[in-house]
Amino acid sequence: MKNKYIAFSLLISTCVFSQKTLDRVEPAFWWKGMKNPELQILVYGKDIANSKIELSDGITITGIQKVENPNYAFVTINTDEVKTSKFKINIKKDSKIIDTYTYELKDRKPNSANRESFTSKDVMYLIMPDRFANGDPKNDSSKNLVEKANRSLPNGRHGGDLKGISDNLDYLQNLGVTALWLTPVNEDNEKVYSYHGYAQTDLYKIDERYGSNEDYVKLSQQLNQRKMMLVMDYVTNHWGISHWMIKDLPTKDWIHNFPGGEKGFHRSNYKTTTQFDTNSTEIDKKYALDGWFDTTMPDINQNNPLVQKYLTQNAIWWIEYAELGGLRVDTYPYNDKEAMAKWAKAITTEYPRFNIVGEAWMSNPAFISYWQKDSKIGAIDGYNSNLPAVMDFPLFEELPKALSEEESWDKGMVKIYNSFASDFLYPDINNLLVFFENHDTPRFNEIFKNDPKSYKLAMSLISTVRGIPQLYYGSEVGLAGDKAKGGDADIRRDFPGGWAYDAQNAFNPASQTAEQKVYHDFTQKLLTWRKTKDVIHSGKTKHYVPENGVYAYFRYNEKESVMVILNNSDKEQKIDFKRFSENLKGISKGKDVISGKEISVNPEGNTIIPAKSSLILELK
Repeated sequence: MKNKYIAFSLLISTCVFSQKTLDRVEPAFWWKGMKNPELQILVYGKDIANSKIELSDGITITGIQKVENPNYAFVTINTDEVKTSKFKINIKKDSKIIDTYTYELKDRKPNSANRESFTSKDVMYLIMPDRFANGDPKNDSSKNLVEKANRSLPNGRHGGDLKGISDNLDYLQNLGVTALWLTPVNEDNEKVYSYHGYAQTDLYKIDERYGSNEDYVKLSQQLNQRKMMLVMDYVTNHWGISHWMIKDLPTKDWIHNFPGGEKGFHRSNYKTTTQFDTNSTEIDKKYALDGWFDTTMPDINQNNPLVQKYLTQNAIWWIEYAELGGLRVDTYPYNDKEAMAKWAKAITTEYPRFNIVGEAWMSNPAFISYWQKDSKIGAIDGYNSNLPAVMDFPLFEELPKALSEEESWDKGMVKIYNSFASDFLYPDINNLLVFFENHDTPRFNEIFKNDPKSYKLAMSLISTVRGIPQLYYGSEVGLAGDKAKGGDADIRRDFPGGWAYDAQNAFNPASQTAEQKVYHDFTQKLLTWRKTKDVIHSGKTKHYVPENGVYAYFRYNEKESVMVILNNSDKEQKIDFKRFSENLKGISKGKDVISGKEISVNPEGNTIIPAKSSLILELK
């Protein structure tokens, strides 16, 4: 009878604890010693709000917020008051514990708060991981994720992964790259077209087709060991329609819903100038900011305090956990700007030296300046974004025009000159990302029909002007792609040699084609030279009005000076140095950083620069 009683008691105990209530806890762990000790823990499970939530070890819950969906509860604690490294979150029903979760507060890495981040000393290399290199074919598809690998589909998943990137770090380091920006690698479990990663379905998990969370951390650590860094592509504006929280919304206003639209959908009008346009209507502004980016990308309401806290903690979690060197934020002006100012401030308060660059795709330098921290343009509107860095889209848009147009008073190289004439608008001119293409734009090598001369002109420019140069994967070996004909897939071609069965390997300089070597060797030499040049990283700029398709400028500081001459003319041009005497006082010679040749820059002399070529001179 006694044995039967014991067995019955065990059965009852098993049944009680088998009523699993906790499906998710986010963030799954945190750290001691953060500047902001407040931590909000999301606990999720069936009707969890109807249960009692307690913490072990006498830890005080400073607040529990329950919302309209009973499957959620948001538990707030003060981590400074927690004296143990681990404690239990107990879910109780009728005074009995029915589920439990062991929560950990980890020790921070030494000097974590003062971590290095990307600056104008760096060269950023943009990778679309699915299209770069397949290091582990076993993870090309996952039984847990819908879309399977099919390299024959242009818009399908091709199998590139984190290991493929790790396997090619020697190549990237030798190229002169110091920071890797990967398009989003968090889980994107949409049915099709998931390879780009911008419709994320789990913000705390790396997509299994790229690897694991541990693989992501390992890649970051490998980069750090090489004095390189990993930059995460962060998306605050929208999530994927298949995100687990979108399927079971905590609150109706977690996302922006439009009555009558399927699943609340209404497409954005994409007119983000409504953020500061004093003539804009409220309805236009609403559709711009609250409208969905696409049918599979519900628009997130950052103005909801729970959403803002979730996004802030998630970003900090990845920075701390993965030892990140920066963030690039997608579609920045589509967000609630006041909420984003708080988001950026929270991160940079926790990490004072941390850099965040926002994508504000606008053509006017004043519009771009509005989004940079401490902007005088923003101040007119009573706004400070707290966003350290912005992307130089005005220069990006003018550069291909300048290199392809016939010279006239308002066309050709004067477009570049005029672009830099707006530098006074920016509060931190060295914290602009400068580029001539990315994963959303036409391929530069396609625009110029794989002409290495045009590529060299563009590379010479972005590598020597103020700001942080950004290169898009494959351009350095001549990779092209026609966006107009082939869509996004064609500007995101696989890197040659990234798959074991590729016919040719461009990662290996020894097996590069003659054409690939022209691009690669020039890029490598230029970027390697740039690494140690403070005058390029932080020097002042003096430029001269273009003449005959030739644009010349100087980068200088108290110790050194560099002269850059870009000849976009179809003809060789004679350069009379007397015109540049303002910047050549006491200087007689210059060394070509590419050829190593010494050139006289005596004000009474001249030199000939070939057609469609650049000359970068270290002045002596």
